[in-house]
Amino acid sequence: MSSSVSCNFLNVQQYFACIVNHLVIAPQSPVLEIGTNFTATCMIINTAEITADDLYWNLSKTTVSKEQYIKINKTALNVTIPITSEKPEWLFCLCKRVSPKVVLNNGRFIHGILLVKGYRPEKPENLSCVAVQNGTYISPSIRCEWEVVGRQTTEVPTTYTLIVRQVLSGETHYTSTPAKTAQVPLNVFPSFMLLDIWVEAHNKLGTIESEHLKKDANYFVKTNPPSDVTVISEKSFPTSLLINWAHPIASEYLRLMYQIRFCRLGSHIWNYVPLEDTSEYIQSFRLQNLRPDTVYVTQVRCKNSQKNHGFWSNWSNNATERTQEDRPRSKPDLWKIVTEDGIKFICKDPELSNGRITRFDIMIQNPKDKIKNGSSEWERIMVNRSEADSSSSHRKITLLKKIPLADKTSVKVYVTAINSVGKSDEALLVIPANANEFAPVEELMVWPHEGQLLLEWKPPTSTAVSEYVVEWVSGGQIDWQRERGSTRHTVIKGNLERFVCYNVSVYPIYSGRIGNPAHAEVFLEEGAPVRGPTVKLNGNPGRNEAKLTWEEIPQHSRRGFITNYTIFYTSGAEIHAITVPANTTSYTLTSLSANTKYDTWIKASTIRGSANGFNHSFTTLKYAPGEIEGIVVGVSLGFLFVVLMTMLICFYKKDLIKKNFWPQIPNPGESTIGNWSPDYPLKAETPKENCLSGISVLDMDICDGKCVIEEDKASLPLKKDKYLSEEHSSGIGGSSCMSSPRQSVSDSDEGGDMADTTSSTIQYSSVVASSGYKGQTPNSHPQQSIFSRSESTQPLLDSEENADMVVQDGSRQFQHFSRQPCCTHNAGNKDTTNCDDFTDWLPTVPVSSYMPQLGGYRPQ
Repeated sequence: MSSSVSCNFLNVQQYFACIVNHLVIAPQSPVLEIGTNFTATCMIINTAEITADDLYWNLSKTTVSKEQYIKINKTALNVTIPITSEKPEWLFCLCKRVSPKVVLNNGRFIHGILLVKGYRPEKPENLSCVAVQNGTYISPSIRCEWEVVGRQTTEVPTTYTLIVRQVLSGETHYTSTPAKTAQVPLNVFPSFMLLDIWVEAHNKLGTIESEHLKKDANYFVKTNPPSDVTVISEKSFPTSLLINWAHPIASEYLRLMYQIRFCRLGSHIWNYVPLEDTSEYIQSFRLQNLRPDTVYVTQVRCKNSQKNHGFWSNWSNNATERTQEDRPRSKPDLWKIVTEDGIKFICKDPELSNGRITRFDIMIQNPKDKIKNGSSEWERIMVNRSEADSSSSHRKITLLKKIPLADKTSVKVYVTAINSVGKSDEALLVIPANANEFAPVEELMVWPHEGQLLLEWKPPTSTAVSEYVVEWVSGGQIDWQRERGSTRHTVIKGNLERFVCYNVSVYPIYSGRIGNPAHAEVFLEEGAPVRGPTVKLNGNPGRNEAKLTWEEIPQHSRRGFITNYTIFYTSGAEIHAITVPANTTSYTLTSLSANTKYDTWIKASTIRGSANGFNHSFTTLKYAPGEIEGIVVGVSLGFLFVVLMTMLICFYKKDLIKKNFWPQIPNPGESTIGNWSPDYPLKAETPKENCLSGISVLDMDICDGKCVIEEDKASLPLKKDKYLSEEHSSGIGGSSCMSSPRQSVSDSDEGGDMADTTSSTIQYSSVVASSGYKGQTPNSHPQQSIFSRSESTQPLLDSEENADMVVQDGSRQFQHFSRQPCCTHNAGNKDTTNCDDFTDWLPTVPVSSYMPQLGGYRPQ
């Protein structure tokens, strides 16, 4: 019964929950303000199976801490949670599984509510309203706008209501919108009546109002701009323009005031006419103090003439007109360009040309000339200017004249500009003979700053400067501007470009005389180079080196100051890099490998980046220049040295060489035979010329032939027997009486042939008749036989072994000489008349055995 009563006190949603569920949460479906705390209560109904101790809370599947629980009684449990996020969340009250009934009826022991979150509305600010002109009347609708303050969520949006109430009648009009602007339609615009306007912001969490606007209805009026605006240029007034317009609305509805602004065509700087001059209800106005021959753009607008009432209308459409021409009110800007072959005089149109310049008059005067004026001295230079040129802010530069200028010559130049109305004053420029006489400015500095070039300098200390000329040149384009003599810093006013190098000069002007300038180079903005330099070889590469050369990057491609060059070269995977200063245009690579292909390129760098040039390939030489020639010359010199040394050795050691390589055989025909006779001294005969052909033999009788044959036979045993003989050895072509004993016959035990032993000494002997031979004159003493002997290293011939054959063969070749007595020799006290006796004590070798080989052996 108690459970049933408790359900009766719940709302409809809770009531149906009571019937089905045993758990109910209060409050149901709340809208919560973000940043606050929310408390919910879970109640147990229609069951005694559970108590408040069996309950717990979940927020978005997360169990809430028990520290946030408050037990009210046995059947109710509270929980308090902070509201921090904007996202909606579910809050559930659940029961623990304390009994089988709870488990089986789990769906009846759970209940949840959706927590919707949002922000309270805040007061709108800066409410403003306007009533615009529609045709010739004021529109009955008032349009307002305001600023939204605070935040809002999708689940709790804020709605704004614009309310307009007529204070006098109490009539109220309103409109609602979720935006920040709205328009309220009225039946008729309540001119000259007080209106109360405000905005109301409201959502599920509350309502708030903006500040109220209580103003006269005309306060909110904004008319159309003045119509039919025209500008008139009057020839008699070259410095003024007359402006006319029409009122946009009748004065019965609203009295207006006006505002006028104007500017030169192309300029964005407006000049405003003071409101005191146009506050009246007027329809025309004259602009004064304008520049002649200048196009001006004019605009007009209006508003309620009451102070602090209404809104300014939009500006009218542009009204454009050119003022009339007047004679030039300033001088032409005369300047010069110095070239190798002379001076060019150039000038700009006068700043106050007041019209289109049609010609320039120029006069160049030498200091030696005494007459300045005179029509013959002025030269006319016609120019063709368009209206666009005369109205342009950039003054045209005109080349007037070019003259050669000799050294140490001073020139004065006078120039005037002429338009359709008159001519300007004369401009003077003096070119001194020596510009160094006039000191330049000091400590010139030029630097970029926020898209401009700033200059600063100190004036010369020597004399006073009347003015300065700031000149900047780039790529053949020149421009300049003039500054007062008191100027110490300025800004270049010309049109400058990024990534372009400008050569800036400051000239001090001394009463028209140009002083010595100071120069500086600068970029308005630097960037990376467009490309790197192109590298090439200077000549042919060497074996271990190659000289690279490159040209500087063109000025327009540098885009900044070159800080350095980096040379890259590679012959494979490894890349070598060498950094050189910016003023370098050549470099020699060293320590290269011979007969190797290399790729090389150069990178140019600025403070803003770098760029690589094109690749260049080359191959080093296998041999260095002159290396092959050096090798050939060295080998040739070495060979020549060896040949010379060999010749010298051969010359100084010819006897030794001849002895070792060509053993000299004594020529029996040229040998000196020592006389062994003790009674007669040795008489040597001068060697005769060895030119005999054939064999010469002695003519002897039968006794003599017998003696010779017996000698040959007797010599045969000498080849087989060993003996030593002491003899007087004779050298080649001579004899020695005191020669040492040597072995005469080979000591071969096997009985070898003496012809096989080339080192054996063969003894030759001959018995000469006392009657003389070959011109030998016997002395007066009793004739005696002489025994002569000689030595030879010539091996024995085969004929020596066959004495009989020699005799037989030789007998056919003998030439017959005069008969001589048979062998007779007087050896001491012993007389020997028999040849056999003579050969018994003297070993002999047949003379004829060597005759064929010796080419005419002549016994003496």
